Amino acid sequence: MDRRRFLAACGIGAGGALLPGFVGRAIAAEQLVEPVDVAVKKRLADAGLSAATNAGASYCDVRVGRYLRQFIITREANVQNVVNTESMGVGVRVIADGAWGFAATNEMTAEAVANAARLAAAIARANAKNQTAPVRLAPTRGVGEVSWRTPIRRNAMEAPLQEKVDLLLGVNAAATNAGASFVNSMMFLVNEQKYFASTDGSYIDQDIHRIWAPFTVTAIDQTTGKFRSRDGLSAPMGMGLEYLDGDAADKITAPNGVVSYGMSYDMTEDAVAAARQAREKLTAASVKPGRYDLVLDPNHLGLTIHESVGHPLELDRVLGYEANYAGTSFATLDKREARFQYGSEIVNIMADKTQRGSLGAVGYDDEGVQTKSWPLIQDGKLVDYQTTRDQAHILGKDASDGCSYADSWSTVQFQRMPNVSLQPGKTKMSAADMIADVEDGIYILGRGSFSIDQQRYNAQFGGTLFYEIKNGRITQPLEDVAYQMRTPEFWNACSAICDESDYRMFGSFFDGKGQPSQVSAVSHGSSTTRFDGINVINTARSLG
Repeated sequence: MDRRRFLAACGIGAGGALLPGFVGRAIAAEQLVEPVDVAVKKRLADAGLSAATNAGASYCDVRVGRYLRQFIITREANVQNVVNTESMGVGVRVIADGAWGFAATNEMTAEAVANAARLAAAIARANAKNQTAPVRLAPTRGVGEVSWRTPIRRNAMEAPLQEKVDLLLGVNAAATNAGASFVNSMMFLVNEQKYFASTDGSYIDQDIHRIWAPFTVTAIDQTTGKFRSRDGLSAPMGMGLEYLDGDAADKITAPNGVVSYGMSYDMTEDAVAAARQAREKLTAASVKPGRYDLVLDPNHLGLTIHESVGHPLELDRVLGYEANYAGTSFATLDKREARFQYGSEIVNIMADKTQRGSLGAVGYDDEGVQTKSWPLIQDGKLVDYQTTRDQAHILGKDASDGCSYADSWSTVQFQRMPNVSLQPGKTKMSAADMIADVEDGIYILGRGSFSIDQQRYNAQFGGTLFYEIKNGRITQPLEDVAYQMRTPEFWNACSAICDESDYRMFGSFFDGKGQPSQVSAVSHGSSTTRFDGINVINTARSLG
């Protein structure tokens, strides 16, 4: 089948194996932009609230959700897959007899929603028989009828499919012409249309957009068969298609010429650079193990923040309620009370659900709590965690942090990570200034493989690009680099942070948690940051 016929078919083929297992029905691309009347959603929500109250619930919230996704997958000159899905339904959560109950339906009728509400109340009463203490909800003020929209300039769902496919195939061609042996590129688009109503008096309509355009370029030495890959340096963002405009003002060039991106991404430019850098990696020197001062670019450091700060400060992990996806947390409640020295005095890490362009930005969470920002680590000391309404009292708080999220109308909301970001340095400093002060170090860009233990304490991180630093200068590319860390030792080794002009976001588009598993999206901002005396290992293995 040629490309044009394939696009017309919009079928779901083998490429679907590459995607997370989202529930939804396949739809035509044109249906991605058809709206649902807010009045219809309110009638459904009112049916659920009324039925739950009549069934004896002391609290109820109703989420009417329409979740749209478009995934495009290409390799070289071929389109491997185009997936358009829609999932729509209503989830009802109640408290009855002091316990939670939840039920959902994909029938968009008042009767079906009322039945789900009554079922949720019955489940809650059954759960109450085995519950040792009643649910305690932190109060939240009803906000009436309000709305929030991701501030986008161009809805990616509305752009013609052919335009997006042509972009990806053009990226592939540019990388191939620049020396790539293989290249695959993708575009992930998500639109969550969520309507929340509760017995607190809130009716919240939100329209949330996310985009990610990753690629991988591979170069092969035809003589030896050796190969190396370089992933794209884009970040998934809470933006529209304008993210792919490639605005030159949003580029940051490293001292060795590597270009990174802020709020605008030039995918073709990055792919051409990736082809060249993948070739360089074929002949790069293998790192000598030892202790080095590391200079970490934001598109690398974001993953380290995610794993060593974001997850360990989720309160459900701290309390041992959640242990899926790499366990609980070393950062126990006693450490908060003792103001545990999590990092050096220049380390300030904020949680937020408001940062423009971030994956986690929403007006209200899935419990109707208005979002905010708050400190997790101040001057290196652990000061707080991430909470939902039924967790706030555990920390003596009188309000939730707004960290509740469900990835579908059919799944129950629970505590999920907000954006977690390292604040920029307060002294003017560029990456070039930072590198000029390093005698023996390694400059790392892009994410790589990683592993972390069940307490989020011991970890190992790779990357995409590595460069040797000698006497304040970047000298040569390196390969086979990974660094090992213990979380508090690593963050206490933080000795310098570039200023806000270098600040950029990294993101996790498919962050898994829970059982059954749910997926969320979250950003992590930082400026280029230095860590002193970190143990680096050589990951190359000889089989003979």
